[in-house]
Amino acid sequence: MANVQQVFSDYLGSEKTLIEALPYTQCNLLYESAAYNLLGISSKELSNYDDALYYYDKAKSTTKDTLARISIDNNKASVYIQKKEFNSSIKLLEPILKSNILDTFYVKKARVLDNLGYSYYKSDRNKEGFPLMNEALNIRKKSNDSYGIIGSCLHLAEFFQKTQPQMAKKYAMEAYQTTKHIHSINERLESLSFLVSNNFENGNNTYAVEYIRLNDSILKVRNNAKNQFAKIKYDSDQNRAENLKLTTQKTETTLLLERQKNSTLLMYFVVSVLIALAIFVINFLNTKNKKEKIIVSYNTETRISKKLHDELANDVYHAMTFAETQDLSTENNKEILLNDLDNIYSRTRNISKENSTIHVGPHFVVHLKEMMSNYSNDKVNVLVNGLDVLQNITLATNKKITVYRILQELLVNMKKHSQCSIVVITFKKIDKKIQIEYSDNGIGAAPDKINLKNGLLNVENRIHAINGTLTFDNSNHRGFKVSIAFPI
Repeated sequence: MANVQQVFSDYLGSEKTLIEALPYTQCNLLYESAAYNLLGISSKELSNYDDALYYYDKAKSTTKDTLARISIDNNKASVYIQKKEFNSSIKLLEPILKSNILDTFYVKKARVLDNLGYSYYKSDRNKEGFPLMNEALNIRKKSNDSYGIIGSCLHLAEFFQKTQPQMAKKYAMEAYQTTKHIHSINERLESLSFLVSNNFENGNNTYAVEYIRLNDSILKVRNNAKNQFAKIKYDSDQNRAENLKLTTQKTETTLLLERQKNSTLLMYFVVSVLIALAIFVINFLNTKNKKEKIIVSYNTETRISKKLHDELANDVYHAMTFAETQDLSTENNKEILLNDLDNIYSRTRNISKENSTIHVGPHFVVHLKEMMSNYSNDKVNVLVNGLDVLQNITLATNKKITVYRILQELLVNMKKHSQCSIVVITFKKIDKKIQIEYSDNGIGAAPDKINLKNGLLNVENRIHAINGTLTFDNSNHRGFKVSIAFPI
C-alpha cells in the first residue's frame, strides 16, 4: 500500500501507512529493511533529509545482503546530493565503484557512476565527473533503462548548460522525449522545468505552457487517486467482517450438503481403500528408505575412510616415527611433536564437521550461513548474496540437506584445488525454482575433467536426486563457475 501511495506521490500517506506496518515487520528482517527504505524515500521526497538519512541507516542495519546495502548507500548518496554535501556523497560511492561487486549488475552500477560523476562535477572536479556520467548513460542505453536514461540526460544537460548550451539542450530534449515514450509524468515535469528555466527557444513559451497544463492535470489525478485510495481502504475495513461471516456460512452450508450426499456404505468403502493404500505406501516407503540409508551410509563410510587414508594416515605415521626416533626430552623436539599432533587434531575435527548432522529445522539458514563463513579466512573471502530467499519459502528436508552438502562439497573443493581469493555464492528465486550460482577467481578446471575430479561427481549426483540441474561455465577459462537449479 505504501508503495502504491508513493507511485501517486502521496508521500505523507505513504509514511503513515509504513509507520502502521512497522510493528508487523519485526519478525521478518527483509520486510523491515524494505519498510525503512521506503520511509527514507518518502522523507527525501518531502525534503526531510535528516529523517531520510536516519531511515536509510535503519534499513542498512537490518539487512546483511551486499547488493541491498549498496542500493541503500546509493540512496543515501542521493540525499547528500540534495543537501549539497557532495563530499559526503563521494565518500560513500567511491569504495563501491572501486570494488568489483557490481561488475555484473549493470543498472545498479550505472546509478553509482551517475551519482558519483554528478558529485564530482558539483565539487568542481569536471574532468573526473563527465566520463563517469557519460559511461552511466551508455550503460543505461545498452540496458534499456529508460528511467536511468532520463536522470543521466538531465545531469549532463546541467553539466553543459553554461559552457555548451546546444549540448545542454540536446540532452534535455532527449530526456523529455524519453519521458513521453514511457509516460513518466514526474520526470517529464522535471525535463520541462529545465527547458523553461534555460529558455533555449529565445522567448518561445511552448514548454512553459506544456508544463503548466501537465502540472494542473497531474495534481487533479493525484488528488482523485488519494481520495479513491482512502475510500477503498475504508470500504475494505467495513466489508472484511461481513465477508468473513458470509464465507463461514457458505462453507458450513456446503459441508452440510456434502455430508448428506454421502451414504454410510460409501464412506466405509472409501475408508477401507484408504487404509489398505496407506499400509502399502508405508511398507513401500520403509523398504525404500532402508535401502537408501544403507547406500548413504556406505557412501559416507567410504568417503570418510578415503579422507582418513589420504589426509591423516601419513601424518600419523610421521608423528609416530618422529616420537620413536627423536629425543623428546629436548624442548625443540617436544614442540615439533606437539605441533604435528595439533595439526592432526584440527584436520580430524574438520573431517568430523564435514560429516556432522545437518540442522534442518527453523534455524537451517543460520547454520548454512555459519558453515559457509567457516571457509572465509585471511586468504579467501566468501561473499554470500540473497540467502534471505531460503527463509521465505518452505523447503523439503531432503532438499535442505542437498543444498547444504552441495555447497559444502564445492567449498571443500575450492579450499583444496582452486587457489582463489574470492568466492561469490548467490541465491535467487525464479518462478518456482531456487537457483544457486557459485563462482571463484581460482585456476578453474578443464571441461573434459570437470565431472570426474575433485569430488564434483558427488555434487552432480546429489542435485540430480532432487530433479535439479547443474551447469558448469568454463567459457572464459578464468576461475570456476557453476549454476545449480532445482524445483521448490
